[in-house]
Amino acid sequence: MYFLYNIAITISWHLLKIPAFFNPKLKLFINGRQGVFAYLEKHLSKQDKVIWVHTASLGEFEQGLPVIKKLKVAYPAHKILVTFFSPSGYEVKKKSEEAHLITYLPMDTAKNVDRFLEAVQPVLAIFVKYEVWPNYLRGLKKRTIPTIMISGRFTSNQVFYKWYGSFMRKALGQFTYLFVQDDTSLNLLKGIALQNSTISGDTRFDRVNEILERDNSLPFMEQFKGNSLCLVLGSSWPEDESLLTQYLQEKNTSLKIVIAPHDIKEGHLNKLKESIPGKLVFYSEIEDQDLSDYQVLILDTIGLLTKVYSYADIAFVGGGFATGLHNTLEPAVFGIPVIIGPQYDGFNEARDLVKLGGISVVDSETAFTQVIDNLIRDSSLRKKMGTVNARYIEDQRGASKKILNYISEHLSL
Repeated sequence: MYFLYNIAITISWHLLKIPAFFNPKLKLFINGRQGVFAYLEKHLSKQDKVIWVHTASLGEFEQGLPVIKKLKVAYPAHKILVTFFSPSGYEVKKKSEEAHLITYLPMDTAKNVDRFLEAVQPVLAIFVKYEVWPNYLRGLKKRTIPTIMISGRFTSNQVFYKWYGSFMRKALGQFTYLFVQDDTSLNLLKGIALQNSTISGDTRFDRVNEILERDNSLPFMEQFKGNSLCLVLGSSWPEDESLLTQYLQEKNTSLKIVIAPHDIKEGHLNKLKESIPGKLVFYSEIEDQDLSDYQVLILDTIGLLTKVYSYADIAFVGGGFATGLHNTLEPAVFGIPVIIGPQYDGFNEARDLVKLGGISVVDSETAFTQVIDNLIRDSSLRKKMGTVNARYIEDQRGASKKILNYISEHLSL
């Protein structure tokens, strides 16, 4: 089976080079892997003790970051190597100082795996959440390198639980230990005879709690918001934005509104601007402006949203109508009510907070208007929902500590 798998990976790699001529992201995916081995051989020596952390993309990197930080403190003599599968993660974090080395993961062929592990010689390998690469896991097992998964989450529709999934089940069985997020994941693993697992929770809760410990002040937001209530529409897609534009066209409101679109290309921003009544300003235009005079602020940049959430009285998190729900924990940690679209299956925290009453779900413009009006009118409702969200996140902390305890007690690094 490994023979056929290697052929499939090799063919896929060469086929991807064709559309890469026309697709910028695929081009980064291909070209970024060309210099990986030279990079590793330049920056690593045989004397280095390397802890290797693999993440698929940006979200998984953020998920693994609390563990990375604790590893740096606990093992200061070791080097932390982070690998990415996706360009969208690597391109954003390639210059991050959170790790000593950051690069792409070479494709999962037997040849690449041998060369990679020979260059890195990790004393520990950590895979975040989903990544299961048969050749890498096989190679790590052969070299008796302890390999753990953190924040793992499994569902019954994954290949591991299908009649044809024996190859991937075998790969999953190569892990030394698996830390999973919930009971469902633990029971699914036990159902395929994998007992080397435990529930640690989700390291994202540790990550999001760190937000409260930093300076979140933004002078431009203080001027823009003043004493008004503020709604932040975060990581919004057109389906989300249409709810807001319809609301503003129908309502005369003193609500201050910040929009952080997922798409900040000029064409989309101009279209969004045209659809919104009232005074509007882009972040790129705020210099020398009296921001208190504007009702709507559009963030035509990235990297500010989390801090902007700290000024919100209400948050709407985008992606819940078609594209995939974005991060609801970032606004929730500030103890404010959160609104989302109807599609949140697969997002445990959203499901839990909907049940607890910290998140409201809207599926139409009418529902959006009703929820917003209720939250504007009822300060006790805002406080109640916000308290639910803040307490939920506080109660979920501690996954990274459990993982580090296991590493220090069971592994000799």
